[in-house]
Amino acid sequence: MSNVHLVGGLDIAELTLYLFFGFFLCLVWYLNRESRREGFPLEDDLTGQARRELGRMNDDVMKPKTFQLPHGQGTRSLPDGYRDPMPTNVAPRAWSGEPLDVIGDKLSSGIGPAAYAPRADRPDIDMFGRPRIVPLRVDGHMTIEGRDTDPRGLPVVALDGKVAGTVRDIWVDRAEHLIRYLDVALTDGGTATLPMPMARVKAREVHVDAITAAQFSGSPQLRSPDQITLLEEEKVQAYFGAGYLWATAERSEPFL
Repeated sequence: MSNVHLVGGLDIAELTLYLFFGFFLCLVWYLNRESRREGFPLEDDLTGQARRELGRMNDDVMKPKTFQLPHGQGTRSLPDGYRDPMPTNVAPRAWSGEPLDVIGDKLSSGIGPAAYAPRADRPDIDMFGRPRIVPLRVDGHMTIEGRDTDPRGLPVVALDGKVAGTVRDIWVDRAEHLIRYLDVALTDGGTATLPMPMARVKAREVHVDAITAAQFSGSPQLRSPDQITLLEEEKVQAYFGAGYLWATAERSEPFL
């Protein structure tokens, strides 16, 4: 028994490596838990019931953390126990796991490709506390580069080849100096806010392959003509994004 080694060949370098692995595993667990802070309680996609299989990653053992919001917007504590309501504009399912079938207008349903996050109903702001995304007429410091096509005044041609309206203004991002939306005056007298990534500016027209001309009139409307809130951005982008699957019956069918 005189040749017993309690730690064998363990040295400082090996001990340091084990400590690093242990620290790294704890860090991964902590970051995953914190990344779900705003998403607690975790829910089952089909039933809406709180999930319990993640053990200590559940919200009932997680102490709320209070965040100080900038520019006098107060504080917010998370998790706050908020749960997204289950959708009511869907047809009853015959069996568990069956895809949801939307009742009514699919583009504004808030389900599937039209889903959006319930963000704050206030404008996004820049470092100076100003609304970050505004029409070009509001910001006097930004202009269209002279070698680029100015889309203002150009007709907006939709997926079906029909003219939906005319671009009357441009919404710009003050923080990143980008065009975010196009303000479209529709032929039927209404207005629409078109996300710039879904518009292709040509020399004589602006082409949109997301939705048809008739569907422009059903797009979400802004509460203010001079600013757009985070929630309104979500709804606008979800509406036009859903068109890539639901704008026409053919798009909803299998590709092959």
